[in-house]
Amino acid sequence: MLSINDITFAYQKEEPLISQLNLELIEGKIYGLLGLNGAGKTTLLNIITGMLFPKNGSCLLNGYDVRERQPEVMRQLFIVPEQFELPALTGKHFVKLNKPFYPKFNETQLHDILAVFEADSDKKLSELSFGQRKKFMIAFSIATNTQLLIFDEPTNGLDIPSKSQFRKTIASLEADSRSIVISTHQVRDIGTMLDHMMVLKDGSIVFNQELARINENLSFKKIKTDSTEDYIYGEEILGGIDAIFPSAGNGESDIDLELLFNGIIQNTTQINQAFEELNS
Repeated sequence: MLSINDITFAYQKEEPLISQLNLELIEGKIYGLLGLNGAGKTTLLNIITGMLFPKNGSCLLNGYDVRERQPEVMRQLFIVPEQFELPALTGKHFVKLNKPFYPKFNETQLHDILAVFEADSDKKLSELSFGQRKKFMIAFSIATNTQLLIFDEPTNGLDIPSKSQFRKTIASLEADSRSIVISTHQVRDIGTMLDHMMVLKDGSIVFNQELARINENLSFKKIKTDSTEDYIYGEEILGGIDAIFPSAGNGESDIDLELLFNGIIQNTTQINQAFEELNS
């Protein structure tokens, strides 16, 4: 569905923020695009949506170059950016003006999600708090039913109950005909809803695995500080160490996504080697 081929991007004459990046996304998956602040996640999303142009390479959605922003592309993608402004219109008026651009827009679905979020579409959007505006945009974006749906730091600005509602809403979607990308550095906020984990570091995708395969190849457990067990990556905690081990396919432990993310950032080669060695 989405094909990114050898993309390189730099702001003016600076060092490339993204370098020879390749990525393929397919329908029916919820992808987590993870990375530290400043890793280039938002830049990559802006390239995917045709708002930034790479120096080299291409980004194709169903064979169309997104940088040309053709109607065939624009009606099939929607992004909720981290920061945005909304006009001085009521939510209902906003929907009336914008839903014609999306052939699969489902107004019933919109109202159901707004009800879950306890968001009011009768008020002017510009007068709502940032959290309420974000709830409205999340609901609207889902109701577009675009083939590609992108969220950039979606939980920023949401309170704890709203974060839970967001996770439940995304997890309940029938996503067979769409691909969802959630970009964040708040790993704990999205872990339970992902099918696939990607990590952006130093301008490249350094980790790209399905969660099912992670579960087959890695295990996560707490061990004693004086343990002699040979782990790939570990972090000291009160009373022991949270550690990642080669799993050899037993898939018996819950994935600690935050621990894995930290391990990838700090020990990229060792984490990836675990997949190569167990599948060689």
